Amino acid sequence: MITLTSSRLWMGSLLLAMSCYVSADAPTPSKSGHEFVKDETREMQDDEFQNPGFIAVEAGRVLFNAKPASGKSCASCHGEAGEKLDVNNLARYPIYDKAQGGIVRLQDKIMSCREQQSGEAPLPAYDHDLLALETFVRHLAAGEHVNVQTDGDMAPLLKKGEELYRTRFGLIDMSCAHCHDMYPGQMIRGQKISQGQGNGFPAYRLDTGEMANLDLRIKQCLTLMRAEPFAPDAEESKLLGAYIMSRSNGLKIETPAVRY
Repeated sequence: MITLTSSRLWMGSLLLAMSCYVSADAPTPSKSGHEFVKDETREMQDDEFQNPGFIAVEAGRVLFNAKPASGKSCASCHGEAGEKLDVNNLARYPIYDKAQGGIVRLQDKIMSCREQQSGEAPLPAYDHDLLALETFVRHLAAGEHVNVQTDGDMAPLLKKGEELYRTRFGLIDMSCAHCHDMYPGQMIRGQKISQGQGNGFPAYRLDTGEMANLDLRIKQCLTLMRAEPFAPDAEESKLLGAYIMSRSNGLKIETPAVRY
């Protein structure tokens, strides 16, 4: 019997072997993970009635309209359907905000608003309610093009994020670039390796049966590489996530995507 642990070790061994040589192919255009998943997964994502991620969208909608003890919900400012939110602005996340200390992810902004406007206690990282709220809000911008700032104060931060993207981690001694720059389209465990784009996140993961935002997906990847994941609010998480999202500039937002 092949256990989950042995399967992951096998995957790591294969990827390590693949990393012993460098592809000479020219860089390819950015492609959404939608192009790399199986046909049935693509069909599932494209049908709102089949896409399990829409359960999170609807849960997020309920939370968006829920009134806490203060009596002020997210909808009090942004409309019951979030119609007062600027979808072009949502497509820019993560953003740089000097007043808030640098990179601000969408989940950070949601938590900040909850605390300041509603007096709500912070939700734990990867909490189902927080993921649902992020999924609902990001879904409002579905179809818009990712547009993360790449100049000004953001430029040196993205450079640091790229350095992390190309850093080898864990016992498998691999970087994000090994899979997602060198081998997109190659098969592993019956699945195609994608370019690792962030335009579909938060996404429903068939592997875990749960929603994952980009930060959680990075944590899961580091675990597969047998590396110690970054803490949720670690600067490394924000830098790497911002760089990955910047690579998705120009791709349409697909939240909630369905990924393996």
